[in-house]
Amino acid sequence: MNTGDVAWILVSSALVLLMTPGLALFYGGLARSKNAASTIMYSFMSMGIVGVVWVLWGYSLAFGPDIGKFVGDLSYFGLNGVSASEPGPYADNMPHQAFMIFQGMFAIITPALVTGAFAERMKFSSYMIFIVLWVTIVYAPVAHWVWGGGWLGELGALDFAGGNVVHINSGVAALAAAVIFGKRLGFGSEPMEPHNVPMVVLGAGLLWFGWFGFNAGSALSADGNAVNAFVVTNTAAAAGILGWTATAWLLDGKPTVIGAASGAVAGLVAITPAAGFVGPMPAIIIGLVAGILCDLAARFLVRLNLDDALSVWGVHGIGGTWGALATGLFVGVGFGGIAAFTDASRAEQILNQVISIVATWAWAFVMTFVIFWVIKVTIGLKVSDNSEAVGLDITEHGETAYRL
Repeated sequence: MNTGDVAWILVSSALVLLMTPGLALFYGGLARSKNAASTIMYSFMSMGIVGVVWVLWGYSLAFGPDIGKFVGDLSYFGLNGVSASEPGPYADNMPHQAFMIFQGMFAIITPALVTGAFAERMKFSSYMIFIVLWVTIVYAPVAHWVWGGGWLGELGALDFAGGNVVHINSGVAALAAAVIFGKRLGFGSEPMEPHNVPMVVLGAGLLWFGWFGFNAGSALSADGNAVNAFVVTNTAAAAGILGWTATAWLLDGKPTVIGAASGAVAGLVAITPAAGFVGPMPAIIIGLVAGILCDLAARFLVRLNLDDALSVWGVHGIGGTWGALATGLFVGVGFGGIAAFTDASRAEQILNQVISIVATWAWAFVMTFVIFWVIKVTIGLKVSDNSEAVGLDITEHGETAYRL
């Protein structure tokens, strides 16, 4: 084992964990003030629930010995046989538990991303059940398909740090949520602007900072691959700001701070699957296009009268889809050459990426919809209209975000 690699993966794990409180601030600022604390609680609670679920059975389902190229078995239940001193099957340069905890941080933030779709209207008790079911049924199998020895990895689909596993998964789940939850009270007729712009920017900044662990840490070593992933991550985020800001300026006549922060996140999302496979010039294209596409996608969903409260589908669903496709388009360009990463031709690799996109979209939407539907017909999904009107901070948690 390499002590430098071990140190890097532990630091990267901490950076990825920091992204979830960053997401809490980002989403909390985007929500209305009467729902700020409840929106923050969604993300923070993911750290608690998934932090335990991952140790008990989540890691084993995602990375345990393979069952039919679909999911892992329960051999690693409770981290049985997952050593803190000996390497595991996925990285021989670090202890098995180091790899496990790094992957656990990805599992924590992914369902937290989904919460932006149903912010301001979901019962907290129902959310707690949802997150356990979603990590178990939706996240863990897709992680296994791509990274744990499953069929998409065997097919040759490339996903360096979670374009499919994290962003398409969460973004498409958000679309399912928007469909089944319906609209917030007053949607389309009352102002629902973000209540705290500085909080949004602080959250976006923490996400950007943590994303260096997210992407560069996925090299699983402190080497040139990590360096390249670090550089292209920053480059795509910067280009994403430019793409979203330019689009909003052109369509609305004003360059907004919220748009710039959202553009940075869109660029980060799109570069995630490609970070280990492309150089800086493709990263500029990927980030710029992501900023434009994600802004347009968020607007499109509003025109469809679907209430994805914090534009999760537009940013993560479409950003992740574009990033996964762009990985096939640009793999090896500016870094390594295509032969360093795949035996397929570029056309074949693009086809592999499309297959992975379609499979992830289908699984995430259908299974998330089923989970929400079962909760809806049993204990209910939404708070009452009165509770929604008052705000979830008071009705669900008995506290307010601000005492002014």
